[in-house]
Amino acid sequence: MAHAPPLTTTFFLSFLLVAIFSSTTSHAHNITQILAKHPEFSTFNHYLTATHLAAEINRRLTITVLALDNSAMSSLLSKQYSIPTLKNILSLHVLTDYFGSKKLHQITDGSSLTSSMFQASGSATGTSGYVNITDLKGGKVGFGTEDNNGKLDAVYVKSLKEIPYNISVLQISQVLNSEEAAAPIAAPSDLNLTVIMAKQGCKAFADLLKDTGAKTTFEQNLDGGLTVFCPTDAVISSFMPRYKNLTAAHKVSLLLYHGVPVYQSLQTLKSSNGVMNTLATDGANKYDFTVQDDGEDVTLKTKVVTAKITGTLKDEEPLIIFKVNKVLLPRELFKAEPEPAAHSPKAAKAPKGAKSNKADAADEEADAPVDDSADQTADNENGVGKINGGKLIWIVLSLCMEIFFM
Repeated sequence: MAHAPPLTTTFFLSFLLVAIFSSTTSHAHNITQILAKHPEFSTFNHYLTATHLAAEINRRLTITVLALDNSAMSSLLSKQYSIPTLKNILSLHVLTDYFGSKKLHQITDGSSLTSSMFQASGSATGTSGYVNITDLKGGKVGFGTEDNNGKLDAVYVKSLKEIPYNISVLQISQVLNSEEAAAPIAAPSDLNLTVIMAKQGCKAFADLLKDTGAKTTFEQNLDGGLTVFCPTDAVISSFMPRYKNLTAAHKVSLLLYHGVPVYQSLQTLKSSNGVMNTLATDGANKYDFTVQDDGEDVTLKTKVVTAKITGTLKDEEPLIIFKVNKVLLPRELFKAEPEPAAHSPKAAKAPKGAKSNKADAADEEADAPVDDSADQTADNENGVGKINGGKLIWIVLSLCMEIFFM
């Protein structure tokens, strides 16, 4: 006859089950993934990552993001602000309270002054980091910074994503103006990118950056964090015939494809398998690749070629430069390699002991990492983790049943 377990044991297991279930059902938000579903906000998404704001947004429990579409971001970028200044400006568009579309029209007394991440950063003086939200006539809602003489620069357009009391992503019509946020910030580093490369076996790649003007884009992103994947001189030398056939614009895109606008240590790359945006990423042109931890190696898969990190040239935050054994070829510029013949039924009929060149190639392809999800992002660095609680729940349930029927 089964004996009922002690009351304390039953209570403990029940409490443990509820705790695990709660932890698995509460979804940690990921602003990069949310915005990735809306291509018209790709530039805003890119610069949230470039300025490290995405990581801060993901770490907060309650947040409202005032998103800017590509047109509004184009107007902002035309002013050629440095990355640190862009971070201050964009941090004004991240509110430290939750405002869903419904709440916007239920503001007490029709107006609310709320803190932004610019205010929370400590960079803002007085109340310059506060944003005024006002419920206007005709159903419109206006937004303006406190240090802008009461002017409401932007209006609410639509809601992109709402997870009540956790994160709200709302589109506003244009950039919020603030003289203090837009004030120039001195560059924190005197690191000379191309000189470092030239001294460490990547002179040919450094010369291409200078010749095309792509060096400027790399340097503009340095202050906010920059990871560079540099093909060695021998690799560039063998690739030059194909490089010369590219247009000037495509040459720049190819070079920018070798830079990522965040600092990513080797350890971070090993733990953050997934799709990674690059300096060439822009709107419909994804220019991304997949990072894969392949045992002792870290590989970069582009749909066209798989390259391997072979060493570290420089690791001094905010800059890290890796050597790679191949030029990274984006699918936007180069044709993807055909499927290996070894996977076809005919290839299976090859004589025993025979191994063709195609089979060799297929073996090498099989060893390459697999792009397992287009929805993955390079945002483990952004502070987002997922708990696989399904197995834990079944373990606890099994334990409960076993104790109950003892």
